[in-house]
Amino acid sequence: MQYDIVLKNGRLLDPSQNLDRVADIAFADAKVAAIGKDLEGKESYDVSGRIVTPGLIDLHTHVYWGGTSLGVDPDAFGRASAVATCVDTGSAGPGNFPGFRKHVIERSDVRILAYLHVSFAGIYAFSHNIMVGEGHDLRLLSARDAVEVANANKDVIIGIKVRIGAKASGAAGIAPLHVALQVADETGLPLMAHIDEPPPSYEELVEHLRPGDILTHCCRPFPNAPVTADGKVKPQVLAARQRGVIFDVGHGMGSFGWKTAYAMLKQGFRPDTISSDIHALNLDGPVFDQVTTLSKFLKLGFSLKEVIAASTINAAQALKRPDLGTFKIGSAGDASVLELRDGSFPLTDSRGETVVADKRLFAAGLIVNGRTVASPSSN
Repeated sequence: MQYDIVLKNGRLLDPSQNLDRVADIAFADAKVAAIGKDLEGKESYDVSGRIVTPGLIDLHTHVYWGGTSLGVDPDAFGRASAVATCVDTGSAGPGNFPGFRKHVIERSDVRILAYLHVSFAGIYAFSHNIMVGEGHDLRLLSARDAVEVANANKDVIIGIKVRIGAKASGAAGIAPLHVALQVADETGLPLMAHIDEPPPSYEELVEHLRPGDILTHCCRPFPNAPVTADGKVKPQVLAARQRGVIFDVGHGMGSFGWKTAYAMLKQGFRPDTISSDIHALNLDGPVFDQVTTLSKFLKLGFSLKEVIAASTINAAQALKRPDLGTFKIGSAGDASVLELRDGSFPLTDSRGETVVADKRLFAAGLIVNGRTVASPSSN
């Protein structure tokens, strides 16, 4: 049988099936069609020496390019990161989501799913020159409109987003979270919550989150770190995990610290998902792309399998999308081709602390929905 696309002789690494072996993988009709040897395709790529994973999912991105000041081009980012699914987390609110859908989501080669912001205009004032937290003004919190737009777009809207903290919500404090939780309840969708500097505290925020909700920026540096001064994970954080809250990295411009991450891992508290929080202000560092973010967790002691799981099957489960993040036959026809290189690689956190890693992942090809988005032969 001749398939649409075949990636040949790669190291297939799929944590969802505990699969780690050299084989061919074939795609047909936008699905994973076969895994085996000597498979033939209309397009065939020899990826010997490279790692082939289910399409990477970046659970925290901002890709409303041209519609918000923080948005980056999703296809350029996908190719640079080997990311098949960009999950946009609140760039758009109910007032501007139709434009996001028509002009970006529906035109992109990579898949885009979205958390809808509870603020009417989403994140609307975010640049090097202006920074206005959208949660400061409670008049912008549009619960009825958010419910209407979320219910009308459930094929791409997979959750509700809110940003809390001194920068994002200011004097409104934790009030936007209460509105967002009501929207999430009304729509039956999970919530993703951002936390920046206090007030309110990290602990106060996580105490309100429900099973299946996501706390992003889980490795924040002080202030509002999830660990105490002596490096212990705070009891409220442990309790939230116990009841099913999901902890996501969301590296971003100010939300990942080596010190915090080392302390959490020493206590056995590992993030459930690894995401970049890519946006216009960190595209040129310290984030750069998703593979750089994943590489930081290799340096922290994660195995390659654990890193890939945190950006494939774990993220898919958080999204309630069993068709993603796996090479099971009939699943979405996505694949990320990666190279793991040895060398000396400086990696910088959000506070400017740099460590040197001896291994680093690089993007080397991308298949999305059974189509070649970045050719493995060109890397």
